[in-house]
Amino acid sequence: MSPQHEPILVTGATGTQGGATARRLLADSTPVRALVRDPAAPAARALSELGAELVVGDFDAPDTLAAAVTGTRAVFAVPPAAFGPDGWDVETEAHRGAALVAAARAADVEQIVFTGVASFQRDKRWGVNGKRRIEEAIAASGLRYTLLRPVRFMENYLSQGHFRVDGIRDGAHRHLFPADFPVQMIAVADIADVAAVAFAEPDLLHGRTVELAGDQLTMHAAAAAISAAVGTPVRYEEIGESEAQALGASIHEVWRLAREGDSWHADIPAVREIHPALRTFDTWLSETGAAQLKSLLSV
Repeated sequence: MSPQHEPILVTGATGTQGGATARRLLADSTPVRALVRDPAAPAARALSELGAELVVGDFDAPDTLAAAVTGTRAVFAVPPAAFGPDGWDVETEAHRGAALVAAARAADVEQIVFTGVASFQRDKRWGVNGKRRIEEAIAASGLRYTLLRPVRFMENYLSQGHFRVDGIRDGAHRHLFPADFPVQMIAVADIADVAAVAFAEPDLLHGRTVELAGDQLTMHAAAAAISAAVGTPVRYEEIGESEAQALGASIHEVWRLAREGDSWHADIPAVREIHPALRTFDTWLSETGAAQLKSLLSV
């Protein structure tokens, strides 16, 4: 099989970013091998029906990773996060990522595109440390690589409340951020689009770390945009410090830093140079977001 016809392994293929990237690559007629735990799961079956090859694997079982990467030309890496009652399990997350990198090197994979998480300028806690250690392992691997760092997803408005914030319930969107503070966001489809660019043109983004955002709005402005798009009033509510503290030290740190003016810092015009069709929040609402929100708000 010629290298261009070898598949790209997509980890986290039944999740948000992995699923979007697998679908985008398949739409481009790029062969995809999807790493799944349960090939009978609805999300896995849907990818199979689109043409993905399913392979069963687990980040905590390195032998399965070795089998999964064999015969692939590249990897889209979304190591599963390790988050529990005491916060992020940095060691477990870093170990899982290192296992995938080692398997890719042993299988002579050409390229890794890793999607981690953007960070505030000064935040060193919220889901960052394990992913930064994975990034270091990738950069030291000798493979072509691109490191993507997406900010908050626009799709979070569709959630039922990660960590008891986000989503929309009873006409309110509740979150950590000050109401008048500009907050960056990204559509998940744009993460997949930038990943597709990295795979299609490996030298273009080789060695680059790209903070990913598509728009920046205050929380009040975002709620107003949703209200206009869905025809139903949605208000924004800030959570107080005591509630942020009750949600854990990492969440309280983000709450505190936001009130000191710290936030994500992606260069949106630079991202648009890579991906000219980068979505604004209004674009996301008009394409898919408003219809999905209407469905959720009508329940």
